[in-house]
Amino acid sequence: MSGHSKWATIKHKKAATDAKRGKLFAKLIKAVEVAAREGGGDIGGNPTLATMVQKARDASVPTDNIERAIKRGTGELQGESYEAASYEGYGPAGVAVMVDVLTSNRNRTLADVRSVFTRNGSNLGEPGSVGWMFSKQGVIILGPGADEEKVLEVALEAGADDVITDDGETLEIRTAPGSLRPVREALESAGLAVESAEVTMIPSTTVPLEKGDAVKVLRMIDALEDLEDVQDVYSNFDISEEVLAEVG
Repeated sequence: MSGHSKWATIKHKKAATDAKRGKLFAKLIKAVEVAAREGGGDIGGNPTLATMVQKARDASVPTDNIERAIKRGTGELQGESYEAASYEGYGPAGVAVMVDVLTSNRNRTLADVRSVFTRNGSNLGEPGSVGWMFSKQGVIILGPGADEEKVLEVALEAGADDVITDDGETLEIRTAPGSLRPVREALESAGLAVESAEVTMIPSTTVPLEKGDAVKVLRMIDALEDLEDVQDVYSNFDISEEVLAEVG
């Protein structure tokens, strides 16, 4: 798995089952609710809410669920109060791991996250212990068959920072977080199909993994993502195509 697009592909495959989809829906709805609470329910005036709503739509979350989440966030409907928190540490093979959560009980969530780290022979670190290795960026992935020249022209004109070709199968567009939405809209207006678009954390350096360590790292990240309060998990591991095929 060399590059963000491979990891996105793995996550989409993992989210394919009904159980995974149900958990994904719950996480996305929570993110929509928090975005509305923090910045208001007007999608046009709340870029974070617009991004979360689009992400929920991309995952086929029903419109009614999204609208109710916005109303809970604005106080029109009763809802639970969530707060954001992040945890950092080192996983198997020394890979850096960052965990973003939305929680109504920080003590419970910290205990759950720490338990996953401990069970996988890893340790939580202090705030900032690995965060310095990552930068927040918008990432848009286009599937096979996209016209690279057209993508370059449209994306860069709309404000993208870079376009990366991944093994000839996908195109990955990097943007500043605030440019993700306009770049996506420009691509779609030009008739280019977007597979995924999200604001994520990109590592400045990566750790290559062999099969044994790859299995351990993916198992740990899967366990973290299964936690109810966890929204996103970021890491700086790098798995080659050959090793990824072995891991299955």
